[in-house]
Amino acid sequence: MIKTLFFFMYFGLSLLLSMIGAIPYLIFALFGRKESQKSVVEWQTRAWAKSIIFFTGNRIQVENADKVPSGPVLFVANHQSYFDIPVLMVHLPYFAAFIAKVELEKIPMLSWWMKKMGCLFMDRKNMRQSLNIILQGIEMLKEGKSLVIFPEGTRSHLGQIDAFKPGSLKLAVKAGVPIVPVAIVNTYKVYEEHKRIRKADVTVVFHDPIDVTVLSREQVNDLHNNVHATIKKTLER
Repeated sequence: MIKTLFFFMYFGLSLLLSMIGAIPYLIFALFGRKESQKSVVEWQTRAWAKSIIFFTGNRIQVENADKVPSGPVLFVANHQSYFDIPVLMVHLPYFAAFIAKVELEKIPMLSWWMKKMGCLFMDRKNMRQSLNIILQGIEMLKEGKSLVIFPEGTRSHLGQIDAFKPGSLKLAVKAGVPIVPVAIVNTYKVYEEHKRIRKADVTVVFHDPIDVTVLSREQVNDLHNNVHATIKKTLER
């Protein structure tokens, strides 16, 4: 419990300290240096994610990262834990934004950095807002930016994988970009399993990219099930 208490203290402190990192971003914004702003965001957010992983003591193994094509792509991952996001922030082959639940938008500083990353906040209880977010995501992919989506819609429990939302992968289909299935293994052991911070051996497995432009209509309609099956097979390995 002491480690858990210290972790949440560090989490809050790290967000406060990130305000210092926001200073160079704001300075570059004054001079219109967008590329420099982007570099600050990428460096600061990755550094924060690395510190979170270091604090928990997680050991991360990455498989098949060489299979990921150059962007833009839609990374489709299972969702076991709050720690999935920092793990992917550090170990994706290149920078990507997330489609996250709207509740994260209420966390000060965290939401500020996520917005600067280009993250989108989806309220799954609001169909109109969800559709608008999907449309924004399609435009981002068309502009050459990569996105991460968790099609279960929420965290699963104790390592299993829940069903994927049927329309969740249409982002890639509409934008004409590849899908990369990503299996995240054992992040639930970091906190969700015992409701306290523990060390865990976490594995991130990248699967072969899917070229959505060559799929038939039937294959597109069943895409969420096929990607789900690919990730599930890895989790059961």
